[in-house]
Amino acid sequence: MLRIAVPNKGSLSELASALLTEAGYRQRRDSRELVMEDPENHVEFFFLRPRDIAVYVGAGTLDVGITGRDLFHDAQVNAEEIMSLGFGRSTFRFAGPTGVFSTTSELDGKRLATSYDGLLRHYLADRGINASVVRLDGAVESSVRLGVADAIADVVETGSTLRAAGMEVFGDPILESEAVLIGRSGHGPQGVDVLIRRLHGVIVARSYVLLDYDIRRDLVDRAADLTPGLESPTVSPLRDSDWVAVRSMVERSQTNRIMDELYDLGARAILVSTIHACRI
Repeated sequence: MLRIAVPNKGSLSELASALLTEAGYRQRRDSRELVMEDPENHVEFFFLRPRDIAVYVGAGTLDVGITGRDLFHDAQVNAEEIMSLGFGRSTFRFAGPTGVFSTTSELDGKRLATSYDGLLRHYLADRGINASVVRLDGAVESSVRLGVADAIADVVETGSTLRAAGMEVFGDPILESEAVLIGRSGHGPQGVDVLIRRLHGVIVARSYVLLDYDIRRDLVDRAADLTPGLESPTVSPLRDSDWVAVRSMVERSQTNRIMDELYDLGARAILVSTIHACRI
């Protein structure tokens, strides 16, 4: 069986379980359940702390896992990112008291508080920044006010927590993070290809819709420029030989704009359908 690690709590947990459910896998109904088998799909799920998942995968105890890119890089383990999953996006950045810092070069000799000491130490070493790292388990925004650190490195989503603490971000982002599927380096367990295809199918299905419309035959080429599809649109004859039916996948975010442009071109009976899953 393919052994898969899944976050056991928090926003990553809910979104990862929703993705796996859409991909056709069973998921737990009780949050206290730590291990669950899905014999129909030949997989076994282990629900773990997001921060620990990379450690288990890197050690080879589990085959693959879903965790945050920031947590994966912080663990510094023998594993690799297989694919990004399109949710749980955040940015890992430096922040300091408002108006004090403007560039990372000013961090030499300073104390930096973080919950991601492995990731931060690696970043500083790569750039030759000589700063001391203070490891904290959480609430790093308070460390400057309490005199523990001069600046912090932390995950930033909206920045509202930083502003409330009288702080602001500075310098370039350290890391753009999101949920990722990771696996042990050089290890391709049986069944992982099916998992990747299924997850990719759900991600594509979430990003696209199926667009159907009727249009005059002499306008097909211009319509196809608007709806090229992934490879080519499907064009089918209608009873009226002057008209054809066209079907194509289009980006969900562009749907209404494309519908308006098709209508202006002369298309009619324009219909949009949700795609629940696909294989590309």
